[in-house]
Amino acid sequence: MQSAVCPGSFDPMHNGHVEIVARAVNLFEEVVVAVSANMHKSPMFSLEDRIEMAQETFSYLRGVSVKPLPPGVLLTDFCKEVGASAVVKGLRGAHDLAYESSMATMNRHLTGLETVFLTADGRYTHLSSTLVKEVHSLGGDVSEFIPRAVHKRLSAADM
Repeated sequence: MQSAVCPGSFDPMHNGHVEIVARAVNLFEEVVVAVSANMHKSPMFSLEDRIEMAQETFSYLRGVSVKPLPPGVLLTDFCKEVGASAVVKGLRGAHDLAYESSMATMNRHLTGLETVFLTADGRYTHLSSTLVKEVHSLGGDVSEFIPRAVHKRLSAADM
């Protein structure tokens, strides 16, 4: 069975993430959404909340599971543990490719793990979790850019 991992901090998840995972399901029999803690950022949502939001968001897609990517574990080791033969990453533009290609090369060098790049749908090339958080924190309406599960949590946090 061909499986892939879509890793990210998903803090918060936005529709660009959803679109990439939905397309990955068409390429792989199983897709593991690996929710990680980013040690370089202070999260808006706890790891548990991000996992729950991802599970709710992807509940309609067959072949998608959501798992935590433990801190301090290499992505290549996680992929081996879950039996994934590839990593799927979304690219919004050249800046993402420059950043992601070096990680893909390192992962391939370490274990032979391949990375599949999917270019983002034009509707989502401007989206990032950082931008969603910033616009929301300044009172902007981000509801059209995020899944319902995320919108519910953002709305609850505002009360």
